[in-house]
Amino acid sequence: MKILDWYILKRYLLTFTMLLLLFIPIMITVHLAEKIGKILENDVPFGELMQYLLDFTIYFSYLLFPLFLFISVIWFTSKLANNTEVIAFLSSGVSFSRFLRPYMMGAFLVAVFSIILGLFLAPKASKGFNDFTYKYLKKGRKVVDSKNVFRQINDNEIIYASNFNNNSGNNFTLEHFNGNKLAYKITASSIKFIEKDTIYRLLNYVKRDIGEHEDKLEILRRKDTLFSFKVDDLIPVIYAAETKMYGDLKEFIAKEEARGSSNVGRFKLVLYRKWSLPISIFILTIIAVAVSSQKRRGGMGVNLAIGICVAMVFVFFDKIFGVMAEQSDFNPIIAVWFPNILFGILAAYMLYNAKR
Repeated sequence: MKILDWYILKRYLLTFTMLLLLFIPIMITVHLAEKIGKILENDVPFGELMQYLLDFTIYFSYLLFPLFLFISVIWFTSKLANNTEVIAFLSSGVSFSRFLRPYMMGAFLVAVFSIILGLFLAPKASKGFNDFTYKYLKKGRKVVDSKNVFRQINDNEIIYASNFNNNSGNNFTLEHFNGNKLAYKITASSIKFIEKDTIYRLLNYVKRDIGEHEDKLEILRRKDTLFSFKVDDLIPVIYAAETKMYGDLKEFIAKEEARGSSNVGRFKLVLYRKWSLPISIFILTIIAVAVSSQKRRGGMGVNLAIGICVAMVFVFFDKIFGVMAEQSDFNPIIAVWFPNILFGILAAYMLYNAKR
């Protein structure tokens, strides 16, 4: 590796690290200032609060990695341009593609770290962050989609409940099929999971066995029985996907698809972002270098203003398409990758002009 590569790579990683360390205390301070009333009101233990702040830092730092990197690259590359160092590099016979190589090396290192963070540390931090939020900061808010629960719990059985909250539900129905033929159907006015005995208690229980010539009815006021499903499987929390490791997440999504969950789009967004986010690091690095490698009359301020505008547009597209995938039938993979494709084209165009 040449001296130029080491020089730019060290500036790349050092500026990114310093910007991250600078913004983390600001993020924590602003967040605490916003939530301090509820924290004091709920008398949150100090240990839980410290763990929450650690989870908060990991969770949001991971999500904001590309933007922190984008701003840091613009910052130090603009300083190089203002000091005419970029002109000196290119005048010495170094091509713009060669000048860009140490940036790509730095982007690769940050992307690898981002993948490790997203696959292993971020899920655990997300669970701690969301559990604390709904326990202390959003008391009373629903963490599950508990209305009109309709699930295929295995290859042969489908269940329905008009609502399901606190281990109990109303208007429960279970249909058991042998192939395409209905074998029996269970209905109850209410169902409740008894944790002590690990059983389900059904009130106004009716079971209809479908016979070839006539049906058989079993009617009971109360029926205690076992089922193959778990309460958590029926109504997973809305942030369940964010808390799972990659392998567990793929298995979880497959189960939710089989059960007909309405939240599959939201869950798939989490899965696809684990890979789209590292790619966005490369794209934003190229755009940042193309924007800031030219010496401008307004100095670093102009480059930073352009960079921040580009970053805000990127976040806007990411959020808009994410919400579309969560709230409609819009394809999650398109929602996740469209901003990268759009800005990838922009990066190629800006790189071409920068070379010229």
